[in-house]
Amino acid sequence: MKLNLKRPLAFFDLETTGVNVGADRIVEIAILKAMPDGSEVIKSLRINPEMPIPLHSSLIHGIYDEDIADAPTFKAVAAELADFIGDADLAGYNSNRFDIPVLLEEFLRAGIDFDMSDRKFVDVQNIFHQMEQRTLRAAYKFYCGKDIVNAHSAEADITATYHVLLAQIERYKDVDFEDKQGKISKPVINDVEALHTFTNMNKPVDFAGRMVFNENEEETFNFGKHKGKTVEHVFDTEPSYYAWMKQGDFPLYTKKKLDEIWTRWSKKKELLKQERQQVAETNRPKQPQAKPQQAPARPQAAIKKDKPAVEVTNDMLEQLKMKFGK
Repeated sequence: MKLNLKRPLAFFDLETTGVNVGADRIVEIAILKAMPDGSEVIKSLRINPEMPIPLHSSLIHGIYDEDIADAPTFKAVAAELADFIGDADLAGYNSNRFDIPVLLEEFLRAGIDFDMSDRKFVDVQNIFHQMEQRTLRAAYKFYCGKDIVNAHSAEADITATYHVLLAQIERYKDVDFEDKQGKISKPVINDVEALHTFTNMNKPVDFAGRMVFNENEEETFNFGKHKGKTVEHVFDTEPSYYAWMKQGDFPLYTKKKLDEIWTRWSKKKELLKQERQQVAETNRPKQPQAKPQQAPARPQAAIKKDKPAVEVTNDMLEQLKMKFGK
């Protein structure tokens, strides 16, 4: 059976130092890129996490500090991995809750803005859990009738995941599924967009699940005291919550999506402020314009007319002599 693909679908699996999305690092990544023509390309790399691998993690995946001592750091191969994935959609087992968030954290630390806006992502575990409720090992046994050889090796796990999805599509192509609202559909079909919709029923905003889309496609907090409230509503009533999250121990991608919402909300607030100012200016009563003041007119009586000059005569001079004795 061949997947019906419009563009490549990159199955990937990570082995890590632990399960903390924001703090732990990748020690191995394997990518199986299924192409629209039916061909497959695999890339597998060991990664130096630049931190010690806890023993309990090494006991699970079999990778110890000495195994990755000479391996490249993620930053050194980030551009190569981003180029290999290209514009492919993403698929994995429990990838929505773990592998995708961890990969995005590593890309952001490496300074690469790995665009997720136009990608579909198919979580094979969600199909399995919603239809059968089992683990990957059980899924491989259930759907493929085989045991995983070298389980917890990234390449072995991702190859098993790929074959489980093929078997799921074949098995459930005509099977009804009833959701929580009682709606019945046949969601497991050979179409990545349909599988994306079915495996992302919670509609995560940040993949770590701190924020999800509600039924109105609004970003909503999915944890803490504001669980169930829209992010923008919380910004309206408690804007300091943004600063608390930015300073808190949240994944970088969660903070990136939070920044995008904050920027959009801030622009809306500024536009609303400008609109209110314009309305206030329009509704403000106009004051009558004052006429330019003129100097008060002088009363006619105050206006003195200059008398013409009197000609001085000899008689006048003689009279002055007599008066002053000159």
